[in-house]
Amino acid sequence: MSLPLFDSTFSPGRVQLSEGAVLLRGFALRFEEEILAALPEVVARSPFRFMRTPSGKKMGVALTSCGDLGWISDSKGYRYSQVDPATGKSWPPMPTELRELAILAASEAGFRAFTPDTCLINHYRPGTGLSLHQDLDEGDWEAPIVSVSLGIPAHILFGGFHRRAPAQRIAVEHGDVIVFGGPDRMRFHGVMKLRYAEHRVLGARRINLSFRRAVPPA
Repeated sequence: MSLPLFDSTFSPGRVQLSEGAVLLRGFALRFEEEILAALPEVVARSPFRFMRTPSGKKMGVALTSCGDLGWISDSKGYRYSQVDPATGKSWPPMPTELRELAILAASEAGFRAFTPDTCLINHYRPGTGLSLHQDLDEGDWEAPIVSVSLGIPAHILFGGFHRRAPAQRIAVEHGDVIVFGGPDRMRFHGVMKLRYAEHRVLGARRINLSFRRAVPPA
């Protein structure tokens, strides 16, 4: 099934994007103080860095992780690792407040058994974006992905099951959360290039928290 072009800029509250995908507007705002306090501690231990694709191309968005595992990319491919290659140490633990946010958002979207073991943290500047892609490196495709937007506004592209399928264009702001799983877990998605803006706390940047389950539960 292909998706129509869609802009949810003026849709309030809970927006059902498709069967297994939900936009929860402002859901993370109740955790704002705790999130903004926890993130600097994570980044201090595992700083943002620009990774390279297996072909050697430098990625345009800086990234780090927290949790039991972290996502990495280099000449050996895309994968999860228990060790941060930039520090040679384990990734920072996932802050309790972030884990609780992900669990509550997943439950609100209908995925009540979700417990993340990793959180990818993307750092965008104006003019950067993320091309359409699928998240294929996790070992548990039954678990949803919980995506939290912080900082300046963005437009998310939420497509179909092949790269050229029509995509919804979803406007997100600080505190919005998108949860997608079930039949929609494997949809292509991306981020349009950001326009210049400034957030009252984060300045001219967007931070995205992407909670996943990289290892199937025992």
